[in-house]
Amino acid sequence: MKCVKVPLRQLNDTRIKLMEKGQMNMDYRIKALDEFGYIPINGDVEGYEIEDIELEPMKKVAHNFSELLEDELSSEEIENLKTSFDTIGDIVILEIPEELEDKKYKIGDAALKFTKRKAIYMKKSAIKGTIRIRDLEFLSGVDDSVTIHKEHGARLKLDVREVYFSPRLATERLRVSESVRDGEKILDMFCGIGPFPIVIAKNKKVDITAVDINPEAIKYLEENIGLNKLNGTIECHCGDIREVSKQFKTKFDRIIMNLPGLAYTFLDVAVDLIEDGGTINYYEFSDSYEQGIKRLSDACRNAKKNVEIINTRKVKSTSPGEWHVAIDGKISEK
Repeated sequence: MKCVKVPLRQLNDTRIKLMEKGQMNMDYRIKALDEFGYIPINGDVEGYEIEDIELEPMKKVAHNFSELLEDELSSEEIENLKTSFDTIGDIVILEIPEELEDKKYKIGDAALKFTKRKAIYMKKSAIKGTIRIRDLEFLSGVDDSVTIHKEHGARLKLDVREVYFSPRLATERLRVSESVRDGEKILDMFCGIGPFPIVIAKNKKVDITAVDINPEAIKYLEENIGLNKLNGTIECHCGDIREVSKQFKTKFDRIIMNLPGLAYTFLDVAVDLIEDGGTINYYEFSDSYEQGIKRLSDACRNAKKNVEIINTRKVKSTSPGEWHVAIDGKISEK
């Protein structure tokens, strides 16, 4: 490799001059030997002593996820992967298309380098079963599926293999929290590890009853109550909300129904438990709001109650043409 040879005391000044003129070869390391330094150059450089010296190549450092995979995947495949990242604490969960599964470990290693998280997992199934979990395959890092996720000042501990949690609902949880008034009695019918209750109770003086059928989720909710300084209180129940609700001796000012695939089957329970003038935050998967509004309206009509739709919004896209939608209804006695 052609190099400019200079005394060591002139090495830095010479390096700067050569860089400014675009004459320094940035693919190789500068070498110091005895009393002289050797700076790799591009072609001929006048005014300096030139020598051929064996130099160590610079290790190529990828500056982004695309560069880490540019030799393995097309730009379109890389862009599709970028949207599949779910970062939960120091864990990343990827959705890798079937046609790229033969490169899953290289993708996992690249994601580990890019995100600098503890572990990379790949989704192996859709969310399934009454306890709402999915199969995950470990790809890279340390195979430890327990983490603490931070959201809006709250700390949420969970095992991604044992419970369901979506970091993509953070904005929705904050929106609901900001709509809550101090003093509310709240029921979260499908609470999971407690992201809605924890975020709300951290900021508001409320009494929350949290229910989930997954005992692992309730275990982590109880831990999360201890991990956070709360202004409100949270009472935990493990079981099917339809059965658990039979022991409740009070009605609620707000009921949160974030089980979008099945929440509509529990609307009769929610309408029965809501206080006059209370709010139901109802969620479902749909291509529009009409279906959810009809379901909520039908449930109220069957219970001889009125509903006023006070807000609708798309929380996140779940598939082409389908959304996780939210419908807020104010329920009143006729």
